Amino acid sequence: ASFLLLCFRTSLVTPVIFSLLLQPPLTQLSIITRPNFVLLMADDLGIGDVGCYGNDTIRTPNIDRLAKEGVKLTQHIAAAPLCTPSRAAFLTGRYPLRSGMDAINNYRVIFWNGGSGGLPPNETTFAKILQQQGYSTGLIGKWHQGVNCESRNDHCHHPLNHGFDYFYGMPFTLISDCQTTEAPEMDRVFRRKLWLYTQMIGLVTLTAALGRVTGLISVHWKTLTCLAGFSLLFFVSWFSSYGFVRYWNCIMMRNHEVTEQPMVTERTTSLILRESISFIERNKHKPFLLFLSFLHSHTPLLTTEKFLGKSSHGLYGDNVEEMDWMVGQVLDAIDKKGLKSTTLVYFASDHGGWLERQEGKRQLGGWNGIYRGGKAMGGWEGGIRVPGILRWPGVLPAGKVINEPTSLMDIYPTVTHLAGGVVPQDRVIDGRDLMPLLQGTVAHSEHKFLFHYCGIHLHAVRWHQKDSGAIWKAHYVTPNFHPLGAGACYDRGFCPCFGEGVTHHDPPLLFDLLRDPSEAKPLSADTEPLFDTVIEQIGRAIEEHRRTLTPVPEQLSLYNIIWKPWLQPCCGTFPFCWCDKEGDN
Repeated sequence: ASFLLLCFRTSLVTPVIFSLLLQPPLTQLSIITRPNFVLLMADDLGIGDVGCYGNDTIRTPNIDRLAKEGVKLTQHIAAAPLCTPSRAAFLTGRYPLRSGMDAINNYRVIFWNGGSGGLPPNETTFAKILQQQGYSTGLIGKWHQGVNCESRNDHCHHPLNHGFDYFYGMPFTLISDCQTTEAPEMDRVFRRKLWLYTQMIGLVTLTAALGRVTGLISVHWKTLTCLAGFSLLFFVSWFSSYGFVRYWNCIMMRNHEVTEQPMVTERTTSLILRESISFIERNKHKPFLLFLSFLHSHTPLLTTEKFLGKSSHGLYGDNVEEMDWMVGQVLDAIDKKGLKSTTLVYFASDHGGWLERQEGKRQLGGWNGIYRGGKAMGGWEGGIRVPGILRWPGVLPAGKVINEPTSLMDIYPTVTHLAGGVVPQDRVIDGRDLMPLLQGTVAHSEHKFLFHYCGIHLHAVRWHQKDSGAIWKAHYVTPNFHPLGAGACYDRGFCPCFGEGVTHHDPPLLFDLLRDPSEAKPLSADTEPLFDTVIEQIGRAIEEHRRTLTPVPEQLSLYNIIWKPWLQPCCGTFPFCWCDKEGDN
């Protein structure tokens, strides 16, 4: 009897063993060990600037290699068309207006290191969850989510207060003001107005003084003194901030310590790459998260001499090719440490390329391929559709292309679940776990609707109609391009979200993105039988979405974005802030 029982058990086990041996070589989620994560994010890179997304003139072999060895997302969508809100959404898995990180005014990003706005301390980033799961977490490069709240050293918005064990990079963002050879970029129109007002007030003061001296004008000395005092006070009030942008915003930090003030741009690229590879080396024997947030390809396009003049697209192309080389160096470091099969690598851009960024005939911004619009445009595809590539050998299929709608916010639950964590249950998480879609266990994205904001203003909504496969997009607000039909707001430098610079549409402009990805031919009730049904369905989705929104403090309010001397990070005794600790080393 025992012999028969043994034979029976063997007959059951043998087919099971053979069936397991015949399984595809992709590791199943149930037996995946916790991977390392290397998240690579470009700055202002257009989807049309990358070889694997159709560019055949800018060389990006390393990014292309990632796509060949992993999964390429063709409909990867940023939650906002500008740096600060898009990155807030990426870090929290939530639309930025849920955390107060989208603008109610025309100041749509963090404007000063010495401002009080930033990613609220009560937001839970994926880094914080992974830190709790025992991961070593590092951020190298750009932050742009604020630094302090009430004092110079409270660091309430700092990366180390949001789950990162280690930070090296810019707490702000790269701007042309960081290079003395470049024309000022930050608030340049407002600065010109301030200079004009200063000159006008100074001229009035000087005229009154000369009139008093010559006897042509009867002006009391007390009035002259008050006028001169006001003129000086007005000048100091704005020049103390805008006159020293390079010292206040163009700084480098290691953890809480300012290491360069102002930053030495000639060595920034090499230091960021060195720090990234060093972080991988230090943590190769334990699970780690590295968020490498490139300063490339944001103006002023810091590019080392090795890559200058090498591309066929001027300085911008040189800069993109250098970033691709940096991607290759990081991938080589992962391979050399034997971590390739245990590391999930992700590459994306924070939003679309900046079409209006030009200096004379030089185009300094990116290209968004066939997609309409660009950076700062909350609705048009060119502002929000970005590269999205994930590689994990043995777990994710190589060379796979997914045409389903996905979001930068999806990285949050994906990384959290793979690390063994749980997403917060006390708030709305808008991202969705990508692993079932990436591994092919489901055919469609979990996103039914995606909401496209410009600041706090809803500009467009995307509906993925899964039963038919259609992807509808309704535009309720669009920016007014200048010149007409130019595809960008060349008269302003940025397209606005509200006011006279936009047009409201009722009924909204409707596009079928599968048939018209360039959003060139709006549909109507006459040309699309489902027009009324689609608009009605999207309208109901908007109502339901708005019921999930709750009031929160506005982090980008005028008060929060203005420069406050008492919050300014400083490596000396304020206002004498200057140091070069990297040079000392």
